[in-house]
Amino acid sequence: MEHLLHYVWKHKLFPLKALQTTDGLPLEVIDPGLHNSDAGPDFFNAKVKIGDTLWVGNVEIHSCSSDWHRHGHGDDKAYDSVILHVVSEADAGVSRSDGTPIPQFCLEIPERVQKHYRELCDAEQYPACCSILASLPKLTVHSWLTALQRERLEQKATLITDRLKRFNLHWEDAFLITLARNYGFGLNGDAFETWATLLPFRAMEKHRNDLFQIEAFFFGVAGLLEESFLAKKEEDEYSLRLRKEFRYLQHKFGIAKVMEPTQWRFLRLRPDNFPHIRLAQLAYLYQKDDKLFSQLLEAESLEDVRRLLSTRTSDYWEEHYMFGRSSARKVRTMGERSLNLIVINTLVPFLYTYGMHKGGEKMCRRAARFLEELEAEDNHIIRSWHTAGLPVSTAADSQALIQLRKEYCDKRKCLYCRFGYEYLRYTPREKETKQADNQL
Repeated sequence: MEHLLHYVWKHKLFPLKALQTTDGLPLEVIDPGLHNSDAGPDFFNAKVKIGDTLWVGNVEIHSCSSDWHRHGHGDDKAYDSVILHVVSEADAGVSRSDGTPIPQFCLEIPERVQKHYRELCDAEQYPACCSILASLPKLTVHSWLTALQRERLEQKATLITDRLKRFNLHWEDAFLITLARNYGFGLNGDAFETWATLLPFRAMEKHRNDLFQIEAFFFGVAGLLEESFLAKKEEDEYSLRLRKEFRYLQHKFGIAKVMEPTQWRFLRLRPDNFPHIRLAQLAYLYQKDDKLFSQLLEAESLEDVRRLLSTRTSDYWEEHYMFGRSSARKVRTMGERSLNLIVINTLVPFLYTYGMHKGGEKMCRRAARFLEELEAEDNHIIRSWHTAGLPVSTAADSQALIQLRKEYCDKRKCLYCRFGYEYLRYTPREKETKQADNQL
């Protein structure tokens, strides 16, 4: 209930009657203050008028007044700045550390807000607020999606920054690790990231012009050349040559750790998505372009980006999908949809992160532009929003809605969502009016 009190206070959804403190003094809320998500009072720099006195300071909110004492705020000088204690039930008096009393206000949550909040919490369909989405003003939708898009980019930038720190701020290494993770396309994402973190980057650089040796590094570190993993019928001349080459490289560079091959997943994957094919494509891409990330930084258009990220495999993998498992000959390039996902989930957040670190606003704008130019992703999350009445046309839209689903809907954080706010405050008549306005 306390988080709902926070919400009602923040948005001033007060009952339509004169407000007063528990002591009967008139209360006017001029500014509810800034919500504080860290330690300390719940709202900073609020402005309220109690009786004839104007107060500026902080506000603390609890379900019951007694929570003030239960949490030890009465002895904490950090709470001496509180000018108003907002509660649902006033069951005790409260005071500052010097004993001076603090005014209290019993905040009633409007029945309509409580009803709508229960509907959001209990809804079985997704999204829970689907009944109002088609009626929302375009400006409301656009502003929230723009904020969500930026939030998602910043969240990804934090992950990339952590990865950079682990690899001594080496952008090319961190980029390849992130690229590898996204080559797993969800199912094998963790395995690909684990694999990439074990690669001996400095050793590979010395053999970059030899695709066979790069494949030996890649498949060897992946554990896919281990005798215990390869069945006899899967061993062929090529796998034996790769194993021999990897043993030589392993000894030369002191490569002690390789992956457990059981970490790779094959169930329900089409052959083109098997780890073997994706590793072969990564090997070709790595060998094709030196300093790949540096070149991508200079790419001004999506056409240039796709050209740099386009890849295929060595001849062997055009006729095989696993060692010793032949298939009809096929040039195994990456499809347009998969390549777009790589741009969305790897290049765009890296451009944004690089811009943040280097003060390059141009890079951040280019990242946003690429998302606007790319088609929206097609998955069950995006289809559900489209069905609910939200138009989804670009990757910027789809990334925003994925963020909304994962960080708000799945976590039932409707009180922090602008669509949830609209749902809580709307009445049926307001919904009908908005729908009529949009039709006009």
